[in-house]
Amino acid sequence: MTVIVLTRCPAGLRGFLTRWLMEISPGVFIGGPSARIREALWNEVQHYADTGRALLAYTTDNEQGFTFETYDHKWHPIDHEGLILLRRPKDQPTVSAATPAPSGWSKAAQRRRYGRGGQANPG
Repeated sequence: MTVIVLTRCPAGLRGFLTRWLMEISPGVFIGGPSARIREALWNEVQHYADTGRALLAYTTDNEQGFTFETYDHKWHPIDHEGLILLRRPKDQPTVSAATPAPSGWSKAAQRRRYGRGGQANPG
């Protein structure tokens, strides 16, 4: 079993992969080609992916029963005592640190509270 996942890749590459694999969702291809065909497909994906990203996962004889390769991903596979794991870069900011929470009332809440203009009604 072979799975290839493409992100932001040219449409021509997706069309090329449909010759040997079935596209079950946009950018997700699955099939059972031989190892030689799988390697040829992966070489074509790496050559034509441009600014996109790609992930290849396939069955193999190991503890996990599969292995995978990545192309232009921030997370990279590493071997940890016989298990293939994904290493995430440390310098990746968390969502809460990157975008601070807005303070005060939302515009919709201000409209509900103060009326259509969003300003306090003069008393």
